[in-house]
Amino acid sequence: MPTVGEALVQRLKVHGVRHVFGIPGVHTVELYRGLAASGIAHITPRHEQGAGFMADGYARASGKPGVAFVITGPGLTNTLTAMAQARADSVPMLVVSGVNKTHTLGKGLGHLHELPDQLALSKTVSIQAQQVDTAESLMPAIDGAFAGMSGARGGPYHIEIPIDVAKQTHAKGGAAPELPAPLAPDAGAVAVLGAALMKAERVVILAGGGAKRAEAALGQLAERLDAPVVLTVNARGLMHRHPLGIPASPSLKAVRTAIGEADMVLAVGTEFGPTDYDMYALGEMPEMKRLARIDICAEQLARHPADMTLRADAGAALAALLAEVRDKPIGDGAARAEAARKAAWEELGEDYRKMCGLLDVIRDARPGALIVGDSTQPIYAGNLYYDHDVAGGWFNAATGFGALGYAIPAGIGAQIAKPEQPVVVIAGDGGAQFTLPELMTAAQEKLPIAFIIWNNGGYGEIELTMENAGIDVVGCDPKPPLFEHVAASCAMPYTRVAAEPEALRAALRPTAGQIGPVMIEIDAPFIAR
Repeated sequence: MPTVGEALVQRLKVHGVRHVFGIPGVHTVELYRGLAASGIAHITPRHEQGAGFMADGYARASGKPGVAFVITGPGLTNTLTAMAQARADSVPMLVVSGVNKTHTLGKGLGHLHELPDQLALSKTVSIQAQQVDTAESLMPAIDGAFAGMSGARGGPYHIEIPIDVAKQTHAKGGAAPELPAPLAPDAGAVAVLGAALMKAERVVILAGGGAKRAEAALGQLAERLDAPVVLTVNARGLMHRHPLGIPASPSLKAVRTAIGEADMVLAVGTEFGPTDYDMYALGEMPEMKRLARIDICAEQLARHPADMTLRADAGAALAALLAEVRDKPIGDGAARAEAARKAAWEELGEDYRKMCGLLDVIRDARPGALIVGDSTQPIYAGNLYYDHDVAGGWFNAATGFGALGYAIPAGIGAQIAKPEQPVVVIAGDGGAQFTLPELMTAAQEKLPIAFIIWNNGGYGEIELTMENAGIDVVGCDPKPPLFEHVAASCAMPYTRVAAEPEALRAALRPTAGQIGPVMIEIDAPFIAR
């Protein structure tokens, strides 16, 4: 009979897991029993936070849960930051950890990696955290986590297995229960919402990350309603170059004006987070008349008042609405969208427009790429205005939880998930130093990622914020390493260029015979807004 550790691996495979990210330790060796023969590939990061960020990037790129194996105590605490980022952005992630022997828990006996209450700590960021305290409780814990990640708003789930339980024998698990179908909307509510949309004359749609896998239905609905579509950060890549698309932040005055002029607003899969809707911390949201919301999460729908709500998977809800909504006469929707785009572009200012131009160079040089970012100035610029060319292909940690060090490991996870798709990572010199060791994971796995380091010699955005607040600047000048030497230590080709379109375009041209990652350092002067 298999052990609990072996049964865990077998059950993960039944649920379609093909990769796990983790660092084995003495408290998790039993979780690795049978892994080598399972067909599940193991990717070894250099830090457990990297494992979590890799699982996050894997999930965003693939649409399937990312899985991390981490040790008791410091392994779990190192992963909490990545779990919190996944919680903020509704990313499905399963973290499986060890924990000390059952009879020692909570007694403060000084065992290796001991925490007062590891499970309670995990619950502060997890959608659900469970302990497998008997062999019989393993399957319900795993199946429940996958059911939750499939049928509800995404986020991190945690399962901890005591080291004594991991060694126990386990009966055969049997077939996994069928995962829930996407949450369908109430037919009556769909009919009411469809009628309201048909009656409205100037609809605007707000699309969030919940809509990123429903591009076709979103575009069709927008065309039928002649409605401009404002794309939040996690929705970028939807409706690329579409006349009704507005790939600009609803924090910009121009976009707020377009929203305010609508007589009905339909919000699809967006939580109205301030980092999208009030990034300038004005303390106010855009004006929204007759707001209707579609979201899979009941708690999320209750957090902001709305005239109508529809709890459902975004794709299922949009498909149902298409059956209720007829084509309207072509009006001024495209003109409204174009006016918002032009005004938003002017509002950025010259320096940010230059950075957005560099993003266009990256997109055009690597069509269909996943662009994974950290909190750095070109990412801030792109979050304000950037039109990506593939749905779900623009994501970063500069919104929501905002964890520095995200981009490098998350890009690695994305590339593991999508080996056939180009991946470009954009990290500042400050943020890159949080997770530089993960570059060796990319080198070891021979992943063809382009790592772009935006080097302005410190925490440029924070320095600007301190200056604007009248505070003497302190702590914003961490001396960066010589990135050329960092790249060489990873056997990674390296190019240094100025922050100019032609130089960057030339650096991004593929090199014949190149296998594995490359590094491009952009010598970027500090750019103030």
